[in-house]
Amino acid sequence: DLESHLLRCQQLSVTVLTDHQDMNNTELKTILNSTAPQQYRIRAKLRTYKPQKLYQSIKLHCSKCNSLQEVPDGGDFDLILQGSAVTAPNPELHNTSWYDSVMWTTRDQKQRKIVIHFVKHDEMLQQPEDTLLMIEGGTLKEVWKLTKRFKCVIPVRSTEDDLELLDLSAPFLLQGNIKYYGCKQCSTPKPMRSLSSLATEQQPSWEPAEIAQVLGIELLQYVFVMKFTLVDGTGALNAYLFDY
Repeated sequence: DLESHLLRCQQLSVTVLTDHQDMNNTELKTILNSTAPQQYRIRAKLRTYKPQKLYQSIKLHCSKCNSLQEVPDGGDFDLILQGSAVTAPNPELHNTSWYDSVMWTTRDQKQRKIVIHFVKHDEMLQQPEDTLLMIEGGTLKEVWKLTKRFKCVIPVRSTEDDLELLDLSAPFLLQGNIKYYGCKQCSTPKPMRSLSSLATEQQPSWEPAEIAQVLGIELLQYVFVMKFTLVDGTGALNAYLFDY
């Protein structure tokens, strides 16, 4: 894995880049005093790299405002779901022309009301592996159970006249084991009825980018980011890796 590979590189006295064999080596001091962009071949030692833990290298990137954000942990999502469950589902929003709704009450002390809205296509429910559903009042465990069976899961809550997305600190969409997030700064979330336009398509594919677009969400992309500090005795150079 990358972490152990980097560690081995760090233990070697010198790390050599094998590309651009036709070019002479350039000292880091020269590179630091040059104006970018230029092409160089260097011979240098890896002094440090960040982050130390590989999972910390995964960030969320907004291509619109160019911001980099930490990936929220599951605990944050769980708290947001718990907070949204306080709002009682609005029965007037159940069973519309484009989704069917099922509601039940949990048997525990809290007696939570959970509603699942199954989005229809041509007035028919799709196969589970092709189905997009919206859930109100579910826990993290219940949401993950649904993602194992259905194609897309969107956590929502009721307002007076429509269903809406939760706080954008939570994923706006879950597909398989992937959580999709929207940029808080660049998104203008729309009510869930905006999704009905996708449901009328001939073969709704429920692609995250399409769902994000109709819901007014600027989709954040997962990126891999690392910083390396290279030294050769004449200077120290920071090199950054940024990749989708």
